[in-house]
Amino acid sequence: MTVIVPVDFEAHLAARSVLPTPTLVIGGQQRRTGGAGVFQHVSATTGEVQGEVPLGDAADIDAAVQAARRALPAWRDMKPYARRRLMDRFCDLVEQNIGRFQAISTLENAIPSMNFEHGMLHRCVGWLRYYAGWTDKLEGLVTGLHPGENFEYTIPEPYGVIGHIITWNAPLLSLCMKVPPSLAAGNTVVIKPAEFTPYTSQLFAELAQEAGIPEGVINVVPGAVAAGEALVRHPGVDKISFTGGPIGAKAIMRSAADSLKPVIFELGGKSANLVFPDVDLQDTAQYCAVFGVSNSGQGCALPTRILVHEAVYDPFVEIVAATLDNLPTGDPLDPSVFIGPMVNTAAIARVMGFVEDAKTSNSGRLVVGGGRLAGGLEKGNFVAPTVFADVDPMSAIAQQEIFGPVLSIIKFNTEDEAVQIANATAYGLSAYVQTNDINRANRLIRRLDAGTVYVNKATPSNLGASPFGGIGLSGFGREGGRAGLEEFIKVKGVGVSVAA
Repeated sequence: MTVIVPVDFEAHLAARSVLPTPTLVIGGQQRRTGGAGVFQHVSATTGEVQGEVPLGDAADIDAAVQAARRALPAWRDMKPYARRRLMDRFCDLVEQNIGRFQAISTLENAIPSMNFEHGMLHRCVGWLRYYAGWTDKLEGLVTGLHPGENFEYTIPEPYGVIGHIITWNAPLLSLCMKVPPSLAAGNTVVIKPAEFTPYTSQLFAELAQEAGIPEGVINVVPGAVAAGEALVRHPGVDKISFTGGPIGAKAIMRSAADSLKPVIFELGGKSANLVFPDVDLQDTAQYCAVFGVSNSGQGCALPTRILVHEAVYDPFVEIVAATLDNLPTGDPLDPSVFIGPMVNTAAIARVMGFVEDAKTSNSGRLVVGGGRLAGGLEKGNFVAPTVFADVDPMSAIAQQEIFGPVLSIIKFNTEDEAVQIANATAYGLSAYVQTNDINRANRLIRRLDAGTVYVNKATPSNLGASPFGGIGLSGFGREGGRAGLEEFIKVKGVGVSVAA
């Protein structure tokens, strides 16, 4: 039986004072109206309207791009050490305001405060600090020195104006993954947050201005699909970075193709977690259960397909079910809650559609959950944490990104079978391996089709330094590390004659 924490409606009403007034931030000016009208921002937890969000149209996008282009020469040509000081100051302000970002995230898209404190906080600050440190360290290479002929070298240059279409499920992390490397490389940016999550980007832009980052370097235009399309098609935008789904990415590619505009895509996944019998079963099963439904399952790299060796399969399923049954679910403002609601009614309809299809198609055996939650949660978008065992590896719940607290457990017999099942998906963002056999781990690292492989509960320790991205339907391009920085750099080759 799911542990339910009812919603405290009075606490939510009082907490709304932390939300900044959403605006369009263009050239340092905050515009309270947009050409595409307003969006009623509804709390995923209470079902109540929390505010009105102005939405930008093509004209607003054009104004933002023009502002970014005007700011580009001065920002690009600023001395690297001066740009570094501004970036460091910006990092300090974000870190000082992390408590407010946490409160905003809990209201804006219902990230439980526990999730933010235990994971999101240090990741966001870590990415910011990492890329601030690159600002004064960009360098070219000497590629050829031929006495009496040529001296050849490279110069790293910014692309220009970068259009960032960020995700709604972790807006602060998305901002910190995309914007700092763009700025460190000397670019200016136009950010298009989803209409569901405008508040985080608003505070992010306000703190950038407070840090002294010049007007027009960071512009924010909340909007729906039409605003994103206008940003992609704008001739003044030099590159697009998009986090979302494959359907949106395909539309962006078609629009970007008209001008051969380069793009970066991070498109989610259906990550597999391979569990072998030589691990601590209790500890590993609890980890797999909790990690798989983090942020209510609304995470691109979460391992929602759990592949378990037959020798430990039955007790593993029992432990996972018991773990999820005891995870506090409900009001994300409550510090004890681990699972909150879906972001909106469309999300809950999608999740429940997959769950009901799995039930009727016999795609797996329902072990726990499988429905919406009551007990003081009726007005929000709450789904019970759900586990299907004995899942058909080719069924919809094992192949499609559900983006909700739904786990699929699949039995395997051999290492080869586990690899075949893990790789039998169109996605390829992350993969996870739980084993105490280092030789097996190294074999699987090479054999698994994924942009990143994590072994034995590993997570990046040097935050920002590790490249992140996928293959297949999970997209292309990388965020993080030197690879993520180079996404926003053009390399110019130079040859100088030194002939006598």
